[in-house]
Amino acid sequence: MPVRAFATDSDLRAELLPAELLPLFDGRFIASCDLIEEYVFRLALKVARETGFDRPLLQGGAAEEIARRAGLDSLTGAPLADWLLRLLAERGVIARSAGEPSVFQALEPLPDLNPTEIERAQAAHDPDALPSFRLAALAAEGYPPVMRGEASGEAVLFAADRISAWSEYFSNHNPLYAISNQIGARAVLARFTHPRGAILEIGGGAGSGATALLDQFAAAGATARIEAYRFTELSPLFLRRGQRVLRSRPDAPGRISCGVLDIDRPFAEAGVEPGSLAVVYGVNTLHVARDLAFTLAEIRAALAPGGQVIASECVRPFFGRTVYVEFIFALLDSFRSPILQPPWRPNGGFLTPEQWLAAFRAAGFAEPFVWPDIPRIRERYPSLVAAAVGAVKL
Repeated sequence: MPVRAFATDSDLRAELLPAELLPLFDGRFIASCDLIEEYVFRLALKVARETGFDRPLLQGGAAEEIARRAGLDSLTGAPLADWLLRLLAERGVIARSAGEPSVFQALEPLPDLNPTEIERAQAAHDPDALPSFRLAALAAEGYPPVMRGEASGEAVLFAADRISAWSEYFSNHNPLYAISNQIGARAVLARFTHPRGAILEIGGGAGSGATALLDQFAAAGATARIEAYRFTELSPLFLRRGQRVLRSRPDAPGRISCGVLDIDRPFAEAGVEPGSLAVVYGVNTLHVARDLAFTLAEIRAALAPGGQVIASECVRPFFGRTVYVEFIFALLDSFRSPILQPPWRPNGGFLTPEQWLAAFRAAGFAEPFVWPDIPRIRERYPSLVAAAVGAVKL
């Protein structure tokens, strides 16, 4: 996300971003965004060479054809090849035809660009963002065996020796992830219309999103407005970590509780009462729902009239465009293969602003929003992908 807006020589951040969010998008953060995008591009080139794309690309073909010629697994190789090839085409190193299925063609061998150079540049610029680089590197190691059908993405990414890498990635000390927590926390505070009410967090991970939200309310002198904060997570490992973090807070007694909730199951199984909540909140959670229509229906049933669903999400700025963080999560079958709901859920992974708005409306919500206004921003800053999305139950 360059400081200078696309197709202009002006810095338009103050014009396009809400005042509450402008300090988050400072030059330090933006430079880290530029570096991680370049780093992932170079990792993608490395993966493409290691998995045998060079010769098939010189011949040209659709992603499925290129994966087959490279000897990759038909179930995992083709969709991952499609993502990699779209990224390489967006960066101009291969050609891509219009229409679907796209035909990809290289006119010369893929360039050999060293990712380590970019990682070193990030270390010199801001080492706090390095957890995102480390996790991307671990994902790159997993691409060849996953694409060949030798391992699952889940086994590669969530091996026991990689849990610490996830904890560092999800931390509020990592600015490339913390931006989502900060945007979400500000969105909930700004839209919390009840004098007092209960918040349910879904997919809370290791607790960094809850920490940011509770800190935001405390800084505004609004902690007392949170009648109850229920932190939930499906993974026992992450739930234990989140419990340790949240139960040590001075505002925890009588307010914060922790438990298991599966967003793909009826919320009643987790003891969530219908019409009991002011806010259902999640950070980078809703897009991984197996059946987003079902999950949104469960959220709507749990909300009181006037209650809101607010989700801090990585938002795809344009349909079909790659987002760098997908390089990690595309390895997961659950990320790639949800139940589809055309036209607002036509593919796995992240949703566009228009798809989020349509999803909320289809689920019976009112007043859907995307904040900041990505449709207004994306023509100038197409790499700005962090936003809060949500809607109201009338």
